Amino acid sequence: MTPTPQNPVPHRGMITVSIMLATIMQALDTTIANVALPHMQGSLQASQDQITWVLTSYIVAAAITLPLTGWFCGRWGRRRVFLVSVVGFTVASALCGIAGSLVEIVGARLLQGVFGAALVPLSQAVLLDINPREKVGQAMAIWGAGIMIGPILGPLLGGWLTDQLDWRWVFFINLPVGIVAFWGIARYLPESRPKSEKLDVFGFATLSLGIGLLQLFLDRGEQLDWFDSWEIRLEAIGAVVALAFFAVHTWTVQGVSFLNRDLLKDRNFVTGQFFAFIVGIILFATTSLLPNFLQGLMGYPVVYTGAITAPRGVGTMIAMIVVGRLVQRVDVRAIMAVGFGMSAFSLWQMTRFTPDMDSTLIVISGFIQGLGIGFTFVPLSTATFATLPARLRNQGTPIFSLMRTSAAAWASPWCRRC
Repeated sequence: MTPTPQNPVPHRGMITVSIMLATIMQALDTTIANVALPHMQGSLQASQDQITWVLTSYIVAAAITLPLTGWFCGRWGRRRVFLVSVVGFTVASALCGIAGSLVEIVGARLLQGVFGAALVPLSQAVLLDINPREKVGQAMAIWGAGIMIGPILGPLLGGWLTDQLDWRWVFFINLPVGIVAFWGIARYLPESRPKSEKLDVFGFATLSLGIGLLQLFLDRGEQLDWFDSWEIRLEAIGAVVALAFFAVHTWTVQGVSFLNRDLLKDRNFVTGQFFAFIVGIILFATTSLLPNFLQGLMGYPVVYTGAITAPRGVGTMIAMIVVGRLVQRVDVRAIMAVGFGMSAFSLWQMTRFTPDMDSTLIVISGFIQGLGIGFTFVPLSTATFATLPARLRNQGTPIFSLMRTSAAAWASPWCRRC
């Protein structure tokens, strides 16, 4: 499906719109439910500890399923996997909306995580394949804007829907989006050629166990007072042991390994994972802390909190539009340096936050941080996959997403602890 001057992919615009709708749907759902938790708790008659499983179940299920994306695509074809993921995620969203008990909504959120895990890496892989090399920077700008919508606008939209309608609408809102995305993907996205691939069962088992335990450790650690809890100790030990087994197995197994070792031979790809982790920390740690600070300490209502944090998203969008045009003309390392510089400056501004300040500093620092993220993420995405062979993209894009989301899972609880 990789385009050439003689054989361009038809309907690139419609393909892009369709897959980005699916991406935005999934990206929003990672954060939109957070602000609705107190309302869910009362409606479902759950305790504070129990209701957090609405978030934990989704995160763990997505983390375990995400690494399988490459194998699924190789086994059944990218288009089929995309369609099944969209249908499954949309149906699971409906089940979340009609859930009448804690068990039902946790089960539905597990399904959401399983089916939604592939949407973001698949959209990135498709955009890399359908666009010629000179358009990749602009394509990554579009993709980056889509996945940034979740952490930036999710809390605002979730708060508005919960206040004006009902918490169930944070899930029902996915239904029309999912239907349109399914129609567009089914109509316009060409099928990639599936090939029979053997699954490295031991590699998948150890990696999924390690990632699942690590996510539980990170998500529940603060709530259970970290290493004072036996559950957290066991999860930490289990994660380390499982991931160590996976690493040894990957380097020593003869034949097919779950993680294609050719990925580790590409210096740009490996370096990109390190920077993706850093960007994930900058993006998600601050977005998870700021709403609690503004609503809890400063007493701002949900809608006003969303309004004064929205400039962050505006800055990101502006930067991505600009960088999408610059990335083919300017060294991506220089663009990333500017982005990290702006991000660092905005974080320094945030150290000056006090409960008695006005909202001006919040707006300014957020806008600058949005610019920094945009100037960093687009060239990072472009450079990471610049030299990676097309045959490895189905495996490479899930790893890129996993590093970014793992950074978010690691950073948020530790920042709250500090």
